[in-house]
Amino acid sequence: MSGSRACRPSPRRRPLRGFAPDAGGATSVEFGLIAGVLFALLFGITDFGYAFWQWSSAAKALQLGVRLAAVSDPVASDLKTYTGLSSTVLDGDPMPYYQRVCNGTSKSCSGGTFDQTALNAIVYGRGNASCPTAPQPFAPMCQIFTRIKPENIVIEYVHTGLGYAGRPGGPIPTIKLSLTGLNYDFLILNGFLASPHQHGGADGDDHRGRPVRQMRTAGARRRISLLFRATSASRRCDT
Repeated sequence: MSGSRACRPSPRRRPLRGFAPDAGGATSVEFGLIAGVLFALLFGITDFGYAFWQWSSAAKALQLGVRLAAVSDPVASDLKTYTGLSSTVLDGDPMPYYQRVCNGTSKSCSGGTFDQTALNAIVYGRGNASCPTAPQPFAPMCQIFTRIKPENIVIEYVHTGLGYAGRPGGPIPTIKLSLTGLNYDFLILNGFLASPHQHGGADGDDHRGRPVRQMRTAGARRRISLLFRATSASRRCDT
C-alpha cells in the first residue's frame, strides 16, 4: 500500500487559480483608469472658465473705457483744435477725412500729438495717475480689470462724416479702443509649460500684484501666449 501511494503522481499546483474569484482592489483599478480623464476635465473647466472670466472682464472694461474716452479729452491732443480748414476746404464744408491711432506702448499718435494725461484718465479715471481704490464718478478700466495699464491701450479716432469744417467744438470722430500685450493667465496649465511668457511689460504686475520679472526668476509660474482680441467703439461727445 505504501509503495503504491508513493507511485501516484501528485496533483499539479495552480497558484493563480486561488486569485480568480478575488475581486478585491477592482474599484481602485477602475478609479485609476478614469481618474486621469476626470481630473483633466475638471482642470480644463477650471482654467478655461477663468480664461472666459478674464475675457469678459476685459470686454466690459473696454466698453466703459470707450464711453469715458467719448466724453474726455482725446489722447490725440491735436484733435481738440482741429478744424479741417485749408486752402481748399472752407468754413462750413464737409469735414475732410482724418485718422489718429494712438499707442500707449510707444506713447505716440499717427499723424498727431500724444497726450499721456488723457490716456491715464481713460485707464485710471480723471485726475488719477494710478488705479484708485475709491469709487469714481466714471468707472475707469483698471477697476474692472486690474491688469490693464496705459501701455496696453490702442485707441483710434477716425472720421465719421459728422460735423463740418471749422466746427468750434472740433470734429466728432468714431473712437475705437482695443487691448494689446495682455495674455490669458491660466491657474493650472501655466505650471505645465516649459518656459515663462511675460505679459504686459518687463516690470509689470500680475493679477495678484506680484512683479512679472520676479516670477520669471523664481520660475514659479508659466504663461500661455493667447492675446486678448477685444475691441469697443463709440462716438465722441462734446465735454
